[in-house]
Amino acid sequence: MARTPIDITVPDLSGRRAVVTGGSDGIGLGIATRLAAAGAEVLLPVRNPRKGEAAIEAIRREAPDARVSLRELDLSSLDSVAALGRTLAEEDRPIHLLVNNAGVMTPPSRQTTADGFELQFGTNHLGHVALVGHLLPLLRAGRARVTSQVSIAAARGGINWDDLNWERSYDGMKAYRQSKIAFGLFALELDRRSQAGGWGVTSNLSHPGVAPTSLLAARPEVGRAKDTAGRRLIRVLSERGVVVGTVLTAGLPALYAATSPEAERGGFYGPSGVGHLGGRPDTQKLYPPLRDAEEAQRVWRSAQDLTRVPFPPD
Repeated sequence: MARTPIDITVPDLSGRRAVVTGGSDGIGLGIATRLAAAGAEVLLPVRNPRKGEAAIEAIRREAPDARVSLRELDLSSLDSVAALGRTLAEEDRPIHLLVNNAGVMTPPSRQTTADGFELQFGTNHLGHVALVGHLLPLLRAGRARVTSQVSIAAARGGINWDDLNWERSYDGMKAYRQSKIAFGLFALELDRRSQAGGWGVTSNLSHPGVAPTSLLAARPEVGRAKDTAGRRLIRVLSERGVVVGTVLTAGLPALYAATSPEAERGGFYGPSGVGHLGGRPDTQKLYPPLRDAEEAQRVWRSAQDLTRVPFPPD
């Protein structure tokens, strides 16, 4: 069954500097390619330089004049995040777009970051929180838009405040949900505090729906020796154009949220098809776990305590 092409128009981004995490493959690579093709200077902070170089080659095949370069970053290490912050601060150039896209999903057994946090909570949430904190002066200088990628998994569940690091009762999917709910609440609180404090930064959310990305693929670094059964099913459905999206269409909600003049601060964007699993990007209702402003404030305070990265005071 032929799939009807789905795309959006990306405005001219000449003179803009963009940072995309998780841009070396999958959804992030598609987002980075489109930003570069629209004229932005794109920075790809990557953990694996070889994958990063391959990503640059892929981007330049699509956009020969692309201005794209690598920086070092391991979101599972707060020291690495701080080092990237220092590097970009020394470059002293405003950042206009930040797409927080990188993530890990459901390691079969509990793993921890370099700082001792459960891997998903530490990478998906705390690593990105620290990145925003370290880059905040540059984001403010660029009056940036920050788009943070959550997941349909965040539609239910909550934050396990009694055991944030899942030391007593590890459940990979519950821990994944927590990481995405926490980061979504942080991103919404970022926008509220920016408005109240006059920081000049806007923050919104996106989710990719469902597509055959590398999140559920074989990843020896998280203890997964082969693709999950879910990933194999998603790939088959994607290839047949049934319900779910492709890797390229799954990046469109974040691309829209990050670049469209119509995308709103504090907004939430995802696929508009059946179950919001695939389709053209559109506005979404905030998931119930993302609606609690008091919980968002608690997440904000907790994230600063855990990362030891200060933000401007209330």
